[in-house]
Amino acid sequence: MQSIYERIEQLIKSSGMTKKAFGERLGISAGNLGDWRRGKSTPSTHKLIEIAAFFSVSLDWLMTGKEWNPEGVRETGDRYFFGNEGQSDCQDDQLNEQEKAFIREYKEFVAYRRRRQGEKRSPEEPGT
Repeated sequence: MQSIYERIEQLIKSSGMTKKAFGERLGISAGNLGDWRRGKSTPSTHKLIEIAAFFSVSLDWLMTGKEWNPEGVRETGDRYFFGNEGQSDCQDDQLNEQEKAFIREYKEFVAYRRRRQGEKRSPEEPGT
């Protein structure tokens, strides 16, 4: 079974980049890459999201080597963070620290994806 690092290495190689260029583009030191290769550490969640976005691959594939299968997902009745009451209109002060951290990370990911999509647009394409 391939490790996360091996999948990252595969993406770097298939893109034609060097590991050094990849590290410079995403702010990853050679030491960190070496630690990931040796299994001494693994990329942070934020860095995994950044890498998946950079290479336009799913986070599921990057982490597990398998694509997400929506048919395989079955709701258990649990309502994620909010329990059965839903809280569809909750305010920031109603969230616990875990929920706030999740939302902050998601917002950072969306902003990153928007920046990346803007970089890929041709000059004659209008921005959004």
